[in-house]
Amino acid sequence: MKKDKVDTFMEQWKEELPELGTESMAVIGRLNRVAKHIEKRLGKNFAQYNLNSGEFDVLASLRRSGKDYRLKPTDLYQSLMITSGAMTNRIDTLEKKELVSRTHDDSDRRTIYVQLTKKGFDLITEAVITHTETENSIFKDLSKKETVLFNDLLKKLLFSLGEEPQEYDTPMPKQ
Repeated sequence: MKKDKVDTFMEQWKEELPELGTESMAVIGRLNRVAKHIEKRLGKNFAQYNLNSGEFDVLASLRRSGKDYRLKPTDLYQSLMITSGAMTNRIDTLEKKELVSRTHDDSDRRTIYVQLTKKGFDLITEAVITHTETENSIFKDLSKKETVLFNDLLKKLLFSLGEEPQEYDTPMPKQ
């Protein structure tokens, strides 16, 4: 296999501190480098649609919620693990772009939903297709088996770092 920059760094550490176990350092270094490449590629996709990653996440959450393509702001910010203030800013921006609207529940006017507009629905549907094509292209040099294994190992690592397992019978609310 070809050498990369991380291999060079690990060789340098081996010379300087031979007793230093650098396997984890190499993995984390590569994860960081991969994350930067992914961010750059996906950022170009988002820009095509005049979105940033946070706006994309809100629209994608609404799109995958099905039915009326609407969710309560609380459900959105909890699922995206951001503050309510950050969610309000995202919703305000998307509302100005006419991609979402705030609507009231017919049976309880106190309940507010964020709902995709027709323009938002069309845009996010196209953007998700482009997004998925880009994600698939990132893994083009891995076999399906390698991709599944990599995904399983990352999930195991996330759980070991404190990520909470998602119960299969408690999906994000659909409205």
